Amino acid sequence: MTAPERVRGRYAPSPTGDLHLGNLRTAVLAWLFAHHGDHRGDHRDVGPGELLYRIEDLDPSRVRPGTADRQRADLESLGLVFDPPLVIQSTRFEAYASALDSLREQTFECFCSRREIAESASAPHGTPRRYPGTCRNLSAAERAERRRSRPPAIRLRAEPEPVTVVDLMHGEITGRPDDIVLQRNDGSPAYNLAVVVDDAGSGINQVVRGDDLLDSAISHAYLARLLGQQPPTYAHVPLALNTAGQRLAKRDGAVTLADLAPYGIGAPQVLSLIAVSLGLATADEQVDLATLRDRFDPARLPRTPWVVTAPGRD
Repeated sequence: MTAPERVRGRYAPSPTGDLHLGNLRTAVLAWLFAHHGDHRGDHRDVGPGELLYRIEDLDPSRVRPGTADRQRADLESLGLVFDPPLVIQSTRFEAYASALDSLREQTFECFCSRREIAESASAPHGTPRRYPGTCRNLSAAERAERRRSRPPAIRLRAEPEPVTVVDLMHGEITGRPDDIVLQRNDGSPAYNLAVVVDDAGSGINQVVRGDDLLDSAISHAYLARLLGQQPPTYAHVPLALNTAGQRLAKRDGAVTLADLAPYGIGAPQVLSLIAVSLGLATADEQVDLATLRDRFDPARLPRTPWVVTAPGRD
């Protein structure tokens, strides 16, 4: 019988703005998924679970000064403690370049704009959210011609065989990997490459994130295997939405800890709100992470989005 593997998860925000209630909820879930077996002795043969922290700052044009520090402080105010090492993507460009070099024979240059891809996907025979293959089989002459007007991105040339991933919320999911972008046309590494390389480099075996990224799990698992790595187990959790059914955002009123403070809502109250949304506490019950860990059962988590009514919305 194979010994159980110690859970090693991660939480990886981008420092582009303060974390809203949905982001904080996902962070709490990532901690609970990583640690819920600790107190029951589920990991007695391998040690307690771990949750690492990663700063996803690949795009300097979107990084806001001081945001990374505020994000970490907000998470710690909820009681979240992260295990070392801290990973900062902007310091790991050599690792991404090395991974891309190892994949060169399985890539192709792509000259499509986002608009062109979207228009192709919305055509009668297009497939939404998938690359339509426009540049996949260009000749050398065609590539040279297109380079004159637009630098290329680098895409993975994915094989059509189906890939299966394990998701703790959705079960086994099988699909065909996409021709995902590995390098943007400005020469910087793409999220798809960086996240897989970083997860592998940190020994991550469990990824908890929003279910808007569920479709990408197939391609990420495929890429991990190409790089000689075992894909993680996933848990794609429901998003937080506003009352109009849209993804929660700053425009929806007081949805960050800083915004909520003037209403007398601090970190303890926010943790309670999150716990109630997960079915782990009653209304207005004061809880801490240890209590939530004791009550946590992934099989009983809500499968529908959390609709947030935020104070201060016009």
